Amino acid sequence: MIHPDLLNGSALAFIGDAVLSLYVRQHLLESGLTKAKDLQETSTKYVSAKAQAKFIQILLTQNVLSEEELVIYKRGRNHRSDSIAKNADVVTYRQATGFEALIGYWYLTQNETRLKQIWDQMKTTI
Repeated sequence: MIHPDLLNGSALAFIGDAVLSLYVRQHLLESGLTKAKDLQETSTKYVSAKAQAKFIQILLTQNVLSEEELVIYKRGRNHRSDSIAKNADVVTYRQATGFEALIGYWYLTQNETRLKQIWDQMKTTI
């Protein structure tokens, strides 16, 4: 098992990106979408840096993250990365990276309850 406390923010975001992408793809297929173009366009509404940054701002405003979760979010957000955002400014990209780090952390700690809770809120918000 990979221990998330040993991973930097970028590594947590890397796994979080994959987990979120899988959740989104499953949701879209369950919603009845089957055309590749529709799947790709709709998935972007969830996995784009802009969408993720907007959603994490909602979570922060609602104060629904624990102190531990805030630390993980900030670890992802503040991690120095050589990656360059393609369709977002640096602030938006970093916020999205922080959100993906949280997803990765919950996944690696097997906190499926929290993952589902946040995913359910994201589905109804975006």
